[in-house]
Amino acid sequence: MSVTRQADDEQMKLWNGHAGRAWVDAQELLDPMFKPFEELLVEAVSAGSARRVLDVGCGTGATTLAVARRLGAEGGCTGIDISEPMLTVARARAEREGSRACFIRANAQDHAFEAGSFDLIISRFGVMFFDDSVRAFANLRHAAKADAELRFIAWRSPSENPFMTTAERAAAPLLPNLPARRPNAPGQFAFADPRRIQHILEESGWAGIDIQPIDVACTLPEKELVRYLTRLGPLGMILQEADDRTRTQVIETVRAAFEPYVHGADVRYPAACWTVTARAPSAPKETTSA
Repeated sequence: MSVTRQADDEQMKLWNGHAGRAWVDAQELLDPMFKPFEELLVEAVSAGSARRVLDVGCGTGATTLAVARRLGAEGGCTGIDISEPMLTVARARAEREGSRACFIRANAQDHAFEAGSFDLIISRFGVMFFDDSVRAFANLRHAAKADAELRFIAWRSPSENPFMTTAERAAAPLLPNLPARRPNAPGQFAFADPRRIQHILEESGWAGIDIQPIDVACTLPEKELVRYLTRLGPLGMILQEADDRTRTQVIETVRAAFEPYVHGADVRYPAACWTVTARAPSAPKETTSA
């Protein structure tokens, strides 16, 4: 099996297994926490003339639904994701509110999009998981109309986001098998290096690339902190297999490590991210990937 195919299978297994179920379970916690990013993307829709929008890595659908509400009857928003558990929630949410949003279960890296079918492609933390990012963004460029905009938000480096790595750093002495994050590997910090983003977008045929740092204040209820840190990320995965004694010790240790972020009833932290924009040129270059 090729490395690319193996990585693709790992992501499919992850997001249709523990990670997908964890995001579903935490949806009511995560949506408010990431609301500022959703609002940034909805503002981009409002500021432009887009009518057909694609939301890549849409998850449980919060951003897709928000964009669909903003577009109203004049347009539509399609969400694409590989996670059936998350899309099941997204579709149910759309049905409850009578939304025009629709959802596709597929990998945006190789899905057979109709050429030139979207005039805006967006993503909130959904594009860092491709095993072949050049191929993926070339496929998204194929799906974009001439002069369509690409706009996505991705995490900067782990060192700039200590909140996001506090749990694994605190737990590491107690969990020797805790997997280390691999630089540039598919995952949360795959787009930490702006030079890598620039290279990927250039190679996949996008033009007018602009990469800007943003720092956004995020909050979650303190009463939900333990649920958050024990369900999500590398720690959430390995705690599934820990015995009760180890699990209790880890939770106590990790919860104490988050104390600097606790302010009364709230947990507050800065999220260091990139906001990336680019345009599909009128005459897109053909990009191939081995």
